[in-house]
Amino acid sequence: MTITITAFERSPDGGKGLARDTRVRWALEEVGQPYEVRPVSFRAMKEPAHRALHPFGSIPTYEEGDLTLFETGAIVFHIAERHAGLLSDDANARARAVTWMFAALNTVEPPILELANAKLLESDKPWNKERLPLVENRVRDRLKPLSAHLGDADWLDGAFSAGDLMTVSVLLRLKSSGILDEYPNLAAYVARGEARPAYERAFAAQLAFNTGKPPTG
Repeated sequence: MTITITAFERSPDGGKGLARDTRVRWALEEVGQPYEVRPVSFRAMKEPAHRALHPFGSIPTYEEGDLTLFETGAIVFHIAERHAGLLSDDANARARAVTWMFAALNTVEPPILELANAKLLESDKPWNKERLPLVENRVRDRLKPLSAHLGDADWLDGAFSAGDLMTVSVLLRLKSSGILDEYPNLAAYVARGEARPAYERAFAAQLAFNTGKPPTG
């Protein structure tokens, strides 16, 4: 059965890999599964046809036969469970990887998104200058224990897993902020994720999708 995912017709980031369909592309590339991408405009995302796939009118969605999923955590977990490459055969290691998936989305990502909103959507507010340092420190409150856990290891729990895929994907949003560079081991961790051939393919595909130019290499 053909896997089809949806993505922004034109991503707000211009194809820099920050749109959430990149996470799903990366997971599919890691497990070697081909997929098709259906573009969705901002207007179409709010129409009934798309809301039937994603009740909140966003992207990505995942369709495979009679199965439809939304939310990147659920999609990546499904891919990791169904195909080898993102979860260990050891039951305890699998459980720890899933824990890190939840931690990435529920603990690490919220203050990072709050920071992005503060910079992009609230920059003209009179209180933004005072609030921004508080938001940045909330991000640091998450990065400090994450950095301590990672230490000098390559990945969070032994071999690369779906937990690392989601954590790196979340941290990528911080690259332009400078905060990630305050934690050299996390910056190196993200760079290792970006250097994975599967990520490079996913990034190139997302960029090509937004620029209309076929991936090279």
